Amino acid sequence: MLRRKHVAILLSRLEPILNPKLKWESYTLDSESAASIVYTAACIYNDICGKSVIDLGCGSGILAIAASLFGAKWVVGVDIDKEAVKVAVKNAGSVGAQVDFIVGDINCIAGHFNTTLMNPPFGSWHKGADVNFLRKALEISDVVYSLHKRSPSVRVFLGKLIPEVGGVIDEVYELDIVIGRTYRFHRKKHYRVKADLYRIISVKHEFKSKTNIAPI
Repeated sequence: MLRRKHVAILLSRLEPILNPKLKWESYTLDSESAASIVYTAACIYNDICGKSVIDLGCGSGILAIAASLFGAKWVVGVDIDKEAVKVAVKNAGSVGAQVDFIVGDINCIAGHFNTTLMNPPFGSWHKGADVNFLRKALEISDVVYSLHKRSPSVRVFLGKLIPEVGGVIDEVYELDIVIGRTYRFHRKKHYRVKADLYRIISVKHEFKSKTNIAPI
């Protein structure tokens, strides 16, 4: 497994999405944040190495690629934007990451994964988009790492929503992500956005773990 700093350097070489779509709230996550997110999952919780991992709304593939570099057994990235997936495939090849990419809506995904990594739409342009991602992630995986805009109202909203869609919030990490100039209305070269990384455990997984405990 590579070190966090080495992974961040490799991720900094990836190409961004050339024509991000505002309707999908697409933007490229910065390499330091992506490396930190996946490092947390891999080295603090052992949710990456040797595990099956999916990146929902993978964009340029940065989280999926980081998971591969941190030793995931199998990684899948899915995005509705065909152009973004083309960039992701190229990016994975450029750093030797092994990722299977799929063009499609997240609802085309079925089966089971150990871990979901995702930077879902914040719901700024399409209300409820983040809810659909959380619901799907908890349906198909045991543990979810999900990035959301940090604000008191969002924390209250997610605190109520996540149990309703089958999850238990295990931990929330604060981090500042850096977004480059992406859309025409962006005036600055870089924007620093306060975000929260949620580690969420599927209720189904938690129940299964408890029922598998051997009696004393």
